[in-house]
Amino acid sequence: MGVRLRVFLTPTEETTLKQMRHANNLCQRVKERAEAICLSHHGWYVEKIAVYLNCSVKTVRKTLNKWQKEGLGGLYERGDRGRKRTWTQSDLEYLEESLRQEQRRYNSKQLAEKLERIRGVRLSADHLRQLLKKRGSFGSEQDKAIETNKTQKRFSKSKQT
Repeated sequence: MGVRLRVFLTPTEETTLKQMRHANNLCQRVKERAEAICLSHHGWYVEKIAVYLNCSVKTVRKTLNKWQKEGLGGLYERGDRGRKRTWTQSDLEYLEESLRQEQRRYNSKQLAEKLERIRGVRLSADHLRQLLKKRGSFGSEQDKAIETNKTQKRFSKSKQT
């Protein structure tokens, strides 16, 4: 067992944390962190808090240390988590425009290579295909091969009879 870690709160801080525990607009993690701090203030050991909140001792210690260093701001998630985008909307618009203007057809691997060669943006062929599909660009085809959905035609005919 390590050093006993305990948090002491002012009455104002305790009231704020109790309100946070019952707020509807906060995520569950923030509510649990607020509760862990309150329980520590009331004399609970870190191990007991971890069992009560069904999390690890390390998580509780991290929460209490963050509270001591950062205060109320330490309860919230940081917004700059995760990998940053390497592409911009203008890169996708450039690809769409070049698909409209050029006569040749590209597959997703060729488009990814072109994007890297001309604009210096490196994307996998699969990721690029997903991004273009999400934007509504399905490739370098001029018109859709099937203009209407065959399934809808069949069902509409069967309903009429």
